[in-house]
Amino acid sequence: MKQPNVIAPSILSADFARLGEEVHKVLEAGADWVHFDVMDNHFVPNLSIGPMVCKALRNAGIKAPIDVHLMVSPVDQLVDDFAQAGASLISFHPEASTHVDRTLQLIRSHGCQTGLVFNPATPLDWLQWTLDELDLVLLMSVNPGFGGQQFLPLTLDKLKQVRAAIDRSGRPVRLQVDGGVKPDNIARIAEAGADTFVAGSAIFGQPDYRAVIEKMRSAIKNP
Repeated sequence: MKQPNVIAPSILSADFARLGEEVHKVLEAGADWVHFDVMDNHFVPNLSIGPMVCKALRNAGIKAPIDVHLMVSPVDQLVDDFAQAGASLISFHPEASTHVDRTLQLIRSHGCQTGLVFNPATPLDWLQWTLDELDLVLLMSVNPGFGGQQFLPLTLDKLKQVRAAIDRSGRPVRLQVDGGVKPDNIARIAEAGADTFVAGSAIFGQPDYRAVIEKMRSAIKNP
C-alpha cells in the first residue's frame, strides 16, 4: 500500500550563501521534507555537506523531517553524528557498509528511521534480507555525485519491482526516487510505484518554488 506522497527538495541545489532562508522558503512553498545529500569525494566523486550544517538548520528553527542520504564510506561514524545533529531518517548504500544489518540497527538505536539506497546498476538482492528493517527504499535514477542529471528510464522497471516487494511485505515502507525528477516526468515515476520524490534543480533552479511544487503535486494526482 502506497504512502501519502512526499516532496523532498534536495538542498544540494539550493543557494548555500542563503541556506537557512532557502530551506524555510521551500518548506513555506509546500515541501514536506528536507533532503540532505552527503558526499565524501570517495564513495562518490563530489564533496558536499556534513552534520554541522544539519545541526545549523535545526538551530535555525527547521522542524520538518530531515532526510539524510549518506553517500560515504564507511558510514557508521556519520550515522552517529547526523543522528545527534537532528536527522529524522538516515539512508545509506549497502556497498558502503561492511555490515549492513549492523548499520541499520545503529540508525534505529538513535531513534531515526532507516533507509537503504540502490544505485542504477546495484541489484535489488539486498532487499531479501533487509526489507523488514526498512522505513524507506531509495532508488537513484542517476549515478550519484552531481545534481542536474537526466532521469534514467531503466529506473521505472526497478521501481515496479520494489513496489511489488513492498506490497508483498505489508509494511509501510516508503519508495523514494532521486535524480532528474521534474514536473514533466513525475507522473510516470509515481505510476511506477514511487511515493517520495527528491527534486533539486527542478525546484531550486526555478524562481517560484510554490509553482513548481504545486505542478508536481497536480501531475501526481492526474497522471
